[in-house]
Amino acid sequence: MACFTGTAPVWNNKRKDTLAMRSITASVTPIGSRCAAMTALLGAAGLPVLAALVAIALPGSAFAGPPFQTDDPEPVDLHHYEFYVFSGSDSTPNEIDPIGPAFEFNWGVLPNTQFHAILSFGAVLPSEGPSAYGLLDTEVGIKYRFISQTKDRPEVGTFPIVELPTGSYSRGLGVGKTSYKLPIWIQKDFGPWTTYGGGGYQVVPRDGFKNFPYAGWLLQRDVGEKWTLGGELWYHGPEGPATPLDHTATMFDFGGYYYFRKPAFQLLFALGHTIAGPSETYAYLGLYWTWGGKEPKEGAAANTAGPAWSFAARPSVAGH
Repeated sequence: MACFTGTAPVWNNKRKDTLAMRSITASVTPIGSRCAAMTALLGAAGLPVLAALVAIALPGSAFAGPPFQTDDPEPVDLHHYEFYVFSGSDSTPNEIDPIGPAFEFNWGVLPNTQFHAILSFGAVLPSEGPSAYGLLDTEVGIKYRFISQTKDRPEVGTFPIVELPTGSYSRGLGVGKTSYKLPIWIQKDFGPWTTYGGGGYQVVPRDGFKNFPYAGWLLQRDVGEKWTLGGELWYHGPEGPATPLDHTATMFDFGGYYYFRKPAFQLLFALGHTIAGPSETYAYLGLYWTWGGKEPKEGAAANTAGPAWSFAARPSVAGH
């Protein structure tokens, strides 16, 4: 899967509104991709907003390894497929950026190689100025694992992502130019425990936006036959004065997976908030399906649903 944060998730592409400048003080954020990732704001009115999003967009987001923002290096198995339906939001005191419905598709096209795409719809809800809803920027990428995991060695991979300018720049739903994410991810499994993380750099060639680094690390554990639960630390640099995220922030997110049918059908969820930096809230809620070839082994199930937006270790995200 793939997943989100700032521009890291699909709905987190930020942009500077050309209409009356919506003023940089009110900072408008386009939602598009992390991927790669349902982020949800949970302020005072957060729970009702999230409930509404779920009702509308679920049964079912890049922002990075659904449901988490951190991604992993593990691609979908050869000739296997993953599909997510999700909704979410990334929010600050100045702006709420809900996304939904959103759809993620991953395909094990070659050995150790995964094709990834996210198509999403969402809204821009600034504290001042006009709001908008529509198609967001579209995320496509290739995940490639170049070091396989052994008993004594972690697996390592990369997941370059291109965010295509399909969202309306003038309405605040897209950046208006193609942007790029270039990360490296590492993962190691220890029985029921899985840990993975890494970081990368996002390139956004648009006035009002900045290129910025991002990084994360996650630890998760299988709990019985029905649950996988975990927590992550996620960091992103300032994304530019045209966004509500023109600051450095470190977040802690908690979430996991509930297996309706392991591993073929799962519920993914996550919620987090800044622990250092200005207030920012992330949330994700989605449904996940996997199929193709022969059924993955039970022990590998958690990694099949996780990142890799996203949205999710392999259980997403994955993404955005």
